[in-house]
Amino acid sequence: MKEAIIELKDLKKGYSGQVVLDISSLQIFAGERFGLVGNNGAGKTTLFSLVLDLIRASKGEVLSKGINVANTEEWKKYTSSFLDESFLIDFQTAEEYFEFVGKLHGWNRTDVQNFLKQFEDFFNGEVLDKKKYLRDFSKGNQKKVGIIAALIGHPEVVLLDEPFANLDPTTQMRLKNLIVEISKERTLLISSHDLAHVTDVCNRIVVLESGQVVKDLETSAETLKELEAHFSATL
Repeated sequence: MKEAIIELKDLKKGYSGQVVLDISSLQIFAGERFGLVGNNGAGKTTLFSLVLDLIRASKGEVLSKGINVANTEEWKKYTSSFLDESFLIDFQTAEEYFEFVGKLHGWNRTDVQNFLKQFEDFFNGEVLDKKKYLRDFSKGNQKKVGIIAALIGHPEVVLLDEPFANLDPTTQMRLKNLIVEISKERTLLISSHDLAHVTDVCNRIVVLESGQVVKDLETSAETLKELEAHFSATL
């Protein structure tokens, strides 16, 4: 029997009387590559923010390993994320930022440097030893830093919002390979507008529409066509 590592129960979030997320029940299982797709305003970022306790639900709860994330910080020990560039410290260099994140997990400089060696191809010579602040990096290279920093400490659960955006085609391919590789040891939640990429890397995809789950698909050879047909019908 599959083990639910993240569970949403009677979850609602509203602003000024308008409900932006309404999910009665949703389980995300350990080891899944869980994809979340939907148009702008569908509730994807709201859902991720609730899972990370960045905002509080209007009703219901988010459980991580059976514990409400709003009532404890224990889940933070095994959960990591990169949602956008605001997660970075823009006046640090890439090396300084990686070391900062490493210290939060009890790693020293050597631990961090050894960890980063495995991502040299992904960095493609554009991140390390640049002697410039993160704020001066391109959006794509900022994203590379954020994604790899989210893996420091070997978290069990990783949330990535639009990980393929702003990356060049070669880096997108490298990221897809990386996602499949790292998922052997962890659960991944990936939000994306790119139907092809999310279908390539996720073994389950949920479609949000007006804050509600309208499709929950196990990925197959037909999934991309089904998603394209769904969104074409909304034109």
